[in-house]
Amino acid sequence: MDINSHTTSAEGQNNLPRILGIIPARFASTRFPGKPLIDINGKSMIQRVYERAMQSLKLDEVVVATDDERILLHVNDFGGRAILTSQAHQSGTDRCAEAADKLPGFNIIINIQGDEPYIDSRQIDLLASCFADSETKLATLVKNITTTEELNNPNSPKVVLNKNFEALYFSRAAIPYMRGKENEDWVTEHTFYKHIGIYGYRRETLQAITKLPISLLEKAESLEQLRWIENGYKIKVAVTDIETKAIDTPADLENILKDSGQGL
Repeated sequence: MDINSHTTSAEGQNNLPRILGIIPARFASTRFPGKPLIDINGKSMIQRVYERAMQSLKLDEVVVATDDERILLHVNDFGGRAILTSQAHQSGTDRCAEAADKLPGFNIIINIQGDEPYIDSRQIDLLASCFADSETKLATLVKNITTTEELNNPNSPKVVLNKNFEALYFSRAAIPYMRGKENEDWVTEHTFYKHIGIYGYRRETLQAITKLPISLLEKAESLEQLRWIENGYKIKVAVTDIETKAIDTPADLENILKDSGQGL
């Protein structure tokens, strides 16, 4: 697909929302400085994420929001679109809010993780479809947990849902607690979900949540979405069966490179 020829599906159709995909890309990662520019089989990570996002059938535009001119120039060089944002942002959500503020005309913002070089565009489309319901203000994805190891991994946040597929709570702990059951039997006794860290927001909601003070639950779990729940926001959830792999460390890169050699 020509990344310069992405068409605007809502063009001329004023009754349809316009959806902007934003890829936050920070240069100074503590665990992996310069991560967006690392080479993965001949292309940078940020280029791979961008090109995958451009395959979405729901996005009207895709932009990289970065704090570093090296990333900005690199995105421009491969034909993508990027804008500079502040170096002071504490989260991708904050960076998305600044970028969205600079790019008026979009009703819905999709925050696409910049460290998942093989993200599947169908996940983006699934998330965007949550906003077909006019009541949806925030949305995210989850996936079934199938192993005890994953269930007990604090680096993989878990989510419990209500009957309307809205998030009740996110935790690094295994929730709900299965009283009277051995831990190794939990995944066969109950459906557990892990959080897939891609978010969607209506424009006005994104601007509002970035103005909220850090909450007690957020501090306790180090999960920013708890701030939104504590302040009464509902988070719509869609279930995906597609696995994603993020690169947080050089070791993650080595594993991705091994997997890509096997046809990932």
